[in-house]
Amino acid sequence: MISTRAGAGRGNRDENPLRPKDRLYDRLVEDVAAAGLRSGHPEGVVTDADLAGLPDAVQRYMRFMGVVGRPRDWSFRARFVGRFRMRPDAGWATAEAWQYNSAVEIARVFVLRIRLAHLVPVVGRDTYVQGRGRMLVKLMNLVPVADGKGEEFDHSELITYLDDAVLLAPSMLLGPAASWAAVDDRAFDDRAFDDRAFDVTLTDAARSVTARVFLDERGAPVDFHADRYATLPSGLTLARWRTPVTTWDTALPQRPLPGPAKAVYDLPDGPFPYIEGRFVPGTVAYNVAPG
Repeated sequence: MISTRAGAGRGNRDENPLRPKDRLYDRLVEDVAAAGLRSGHPEGVVTDADLAGLPDAVQRYMRFMGVVGRPRDWSFRARFVGRFRMRPDAGWATAEAWQYNSAVEIARVFVLRIRLAHLVPVVGRDTYVQGRGRMLVKLMNLVPVADGKGEEFDHSELITYLDDAVLLAPSMLLGPAASWAAVDDRAFDDRAFDDRAFDVTLTDAARSVTARVFLDERGAPVDFHADRYATLPSGLTLARWRTPVTTWDTALPQRPLPGPAKAVYDLPDGPFPYIEGRFVPGTVAYNVAPG
């Protein structure tokens, strides 16, 4: 359970990820509480029968992700570390983030901290709550420098929620809000993809978003493609958004975890990777109450 009780998290924060001594984690707790999210409850174990009727590629993917034999997930919490940049011509800054996603009511709370010139902290919040997306950025967590709202952010944040679920908690998509479709091989210039890709559509608040997920021979996701709005100096630009995954860690006690990954916009001037890093093993927890 997300907690900030006194005395929590002394020592190395990664040794006790449930109660880290980290102000960024405290901000996550505060934002999740402010969102008023409801707690879920354990549901039945996913069986082969639950996958029957899904495209073959989806079934292979679900089995690789260790979905069968586990209860359906209704939330997860994770820490991410890596680097971030705000525009294509900017340098990279060290970044770390915490996030909480819920399927009880489709919601995502993501808090990111970077340090400009390794000194000045900038805190960003990406949220999708009650069908509305928002991007809020503050210098030193005090001075607002960006506050994005509206249909473009509603769409983009729902896409990001879908990407999170595909990579970390696919059983959150085994419900009426998501639908799945096989991919016609002819879409790939006659290459034999067969069970190597599928489309997934997620609907919330009368809004639907669709992504294409690409798999390797094991059924592991290696890329996720969707249309998403990039926030650029020139304004919002709709572009193809990708989250390629280099490797998967399958030696963990719980379930496969994506290794080094990044998010990339394909812009007219070329690819714009803006965040790179990985989820920290041991910090990804499932079915966590909002606290």
